[in-house]
Amino acid sequence: GAKDDTFNVLDLAEYTKNRPWWRKMFAPNSGSSAEKYNVATQLVIGGVTGWCTGFIFQKVGKLAATAVGGGFFLLQIANHTGYIKVDWNLVQRDMDKAKQQLKFHTSGNKMHPEVKSRVDEVVIFLKKNVILTGGFAGGFLLGMAS
Repeated sequence: GAKDDTFNVLDLAEYTKNRPWWRKMFAPNSGSSAEKYNVATQLVIGGVTGWCTGFIFQKVGKLAATAVGGGFFLLQIANHTGYIKVDWNLVQRDMDKAKQQLKFHTSGNKMHPEVKSRVDEVVIFLKKNVILTGGFAGGFLLGMAS
């Protein structure tokens, strides 16, 4: 008896089209950066990407804070001058409802299974790439400070 050697052909282009980018990057079988790069390279890559992220986060954060603060300021001016009238009782009632819903959702302290699996994937990635993660964290803090 001769063995019947049959092979399945895997079209990688089709396979990657059907997978989200985060699965490709954070998949448990994707390997760690420690296997691919030396320590200095990992620190540089993590530091540079962290600094860029921190810098952009700082700029966008300032812009968002200015927009929200300016919006509240304009609403207060419009309310004071009589252009708009705020029903504060309705606002208070809606805030109370939101507080009750928040208490209801946080009382169980259970994560949705899909969220839990995503968190587990991130934790596995961070454990596999400790040096890269440390470089990113340091760069992020420097970017926020600059």
